Amino acid sequence: ESKERIRACFQTLGFSLPCQRITVNLAPADLQKEGSHYDLPIALGLMSALGIIDRFELEKYIVLGEIRLDGTIAAVTGVLPSAIKASENDQGIIIPKACAKEATWAGKIPILAADNIMQIVNHFKGKQVLSQPEPITKQTDKKTNGDFQEIKGQSQAKRAMEIAAAGGHNLLLIGPPGSGKSMLAARLPSILPDLSPREALDVTMLHSLCGLVPESGLVTTRPYRAPHHSASLPAMVGGGAKAKPGEISLSHHGVLFLDEMPEFNRQTLEALRQPLEINEIAVARVNNHITYPANIQLIAAMNPCRCGFYGQEEKQCHRVPACAKDYQSKISGPLLDRFDIILHVHPVKAEDLKNPNI
Repeated sequence: ESKERIRACFQTLGFSLPCQRITVNLAPADLQKEGSHYDLPIALGLMSALGIIDRFELEKYIVLGEIRLDGTIAAVTGVLPSAIKASENDQGIIIPKACAKEATWAGKIPILAADNIMQIVNHFKGKQVLSQPEPITKQTDKKTNGDFQEIKGQSQAKRAMEIAAAGGHNLLLIGPPGSGKSMLAARLPSILPDLSPREALDVTMLHSLCGLVPESGLVTTRPYRAPHHSASLPAMVGGGAKAKPGEISLSHHGVLFLDEMPEFNRQTLEALRQPLEINEIAVARVNNHITYPANIQLIAAMNPCRCGFYGQEEKQCHRVPACAKDYQSKISGPLLDRFDIILHVHPVKAEDLKNPNI
């Protein structure tokens, strides 16, 4: 498809390709190439071979971008890691304008961010100057999971959350439906310390690989990921054809919340054991072997039994305590050992919700 997009782009812009077979060498040859990142470098490489752009000027840049049929350049993922690599090699970077803010956080490197390919051609010919983009210093990715001070009652649970936040402890909440387990977990990031500049850069690079970078180009708040219990093993640990990071790595320097933990697949839960110990995860696939950071704080919630009301005589089912034993046995002992705090959460009374002093 890249071939067709580039040919259509050249026709739209009025550039004629030679009437002969064109071979593009993408080294190393044994690595399978996928994605639309290669559109713009192939197009600029063709232009340098045709003498439209100076080859030696183009060699000073790392290039990535997707080309549309009309010559405009679409956004791609992974711009920040590429910009950091360009900085290490003392090179500049040519990228879509939509990704400019993301690249500015890689340091002081030459950045050519264009809306279409003609702007790049005119820049190298001296007919147009592409200005250096400036980073957005104002924080735009606000926290949306609520504030910790909104919680009413649950004094013991709030104390446990504060201890977990202060020490980075993993926490397991056990309680009946409606006791506020999910609400407590969602508000934990609001009392966590802000990301340091180094941590923010690490988190942004991981999110950049999945196209999840905010408008400012930099993730400034701690991640909070809450995958559904139907999430597969590759979705949790990472993988796929490109070995992208999973939920564990996307929670790096943040919170990974597992609601209804016993409902997760047993194999998926056991995959958490090693990352919780070494703070990284190795994604091994046939064509890729990548190690991603995974320094996460695990918060999990579960009901005491399948019916959810074990311990409440007026609501619990007739199968207790066997019901609770079978349900809790879905969590293995080694995984339970990874939780520093295991707290039983009780329902909040109606009068506590009305009391403004709680």
